[in-house]
Amino acid sequence: MHDDLIAVAMSGGVDSSAVAAMLHAEGRPVVGMTMQLWNQRRMPELIPEGGATGRCCSLDDVYDARAVAAAIGIPFYVVNFEEQFERDVVRPFVEDYVAGRTPIPCTLCNNSVKFEPFLEMARQVGSETVATGHYARIERDERTGRWLLLRGVDHSRDQSYFLWGLTQRQLSHSLFPLGGLQKSEVRAIARRLNVPVADKGESREICFVPNGDYGRFVERYLEENRIDRRDLAGEVVDERGRALAEHQGVHRFTVGQRKGLGVAVGSPLYVTEILPAERKVVVGPREALERKRFLVERPNWIAFEALTEPVRVEAKIRHQFRPAPAEVRPGAEPGFCEVEFDQPQLAITPGQAAVFYQEELVVGGAWIAAPGGHQSQVG
Repeated sequence: MHDDLIAVAMSGGVDSSAVAAMLHAEGRPVVGMTMQLWNQRRMPELIPEGGATGRCCSLDDVYDARAVAAAIGIPFYVVNFEEQFERDVVRPFVEDYVAGRTPIPCTLCNNSVKFEPFLEMARQVGSETVATGHYARIERDERTGRWLLLRGVDHSRDQSYFLWGLTQRQLSHSLFPLGGLQKSEVRAIARRLNVPVADKGESREICFVPNGDYGRFVERYLEENRIDRRDLAGEVVDERGRALAEHQGVHRFTVGQRKGLGVAVGSPLYVTEILPAERKVVVGPREALERKRFLVERPNWIAFEALTEPVRVEAKIRHQFRPAPAEVRPGAEPGFCEVEFDQPQLAITPGQAAVFYQEELVVGGAWIAAPGGHQSQVG
């Protein structure tokens, strides 16, 4: 075991490549490791003409990561996490959509694959520390001894929203070298260090959805598992329960959605609620999306051990959402918390994450709970 060896999670993009080059230039012992997460040849009928673009973790990305490692002069390994990725990310993604929720696969991947299993794999090559290209910061609170997660200095690139599920152990073994840098600085460093992918474009699409059509991916996955998706069809109804149209599955809708409802009534309508057990999608006017209070489940607290009394925070309910003042309170049932915004917010969506901040500090986070229970349709 080499106490100072750092395993860099290399995706083939500029950020993680810059991390590897920076650490190596500092004289730190580095090994590059790329995760093989999804068989890119699976479901070929979903791949658009010309191939899928804008995705992370593709075969081209594995090639790029290997080329970067060779250019830097560091050892490089490809590790196969396909089984864990499908079990902990892809399958829950499908189950969430079928259950009327809107999942965040990147958070699931960070929580379940990119840190814990990756750290175990890094140990096999002698490393106790994992470095990634995330734009976030880690600090140690000397007073409490806890490891803290903070927003990246470049707020336009901040990825702390996707990292709220990291445990104290995972934070203590992680490095985020880009947390204090602007994206423009990272590209400049990559160019200066002659990183081959210094000018590579950004990846924005979900790696296992090659054409960006989440609904079609869910349907194809259900077909693979021999689930008759006709069982998902139902009605689009108004707030009084009156049928307005038919739909082919609740997995094709998300709270706040306006387009693709199949309804024309002369004024804009939005999805206000999804009732998977009844296979109904409820639509209404924009003001019907406004809510102040909601429940969250399975919280992970970073700034302290447990929530024992109400805490003032700024809550963020999706990635492209400006955090808004709120109070988080212990819930009436174990594993739940209550959140109340000072002012009503639009489209609080089950399945998304609510992440709680105090200025730059990530206090913790939790999953926005779906109303009522659900039963998985997948396997």
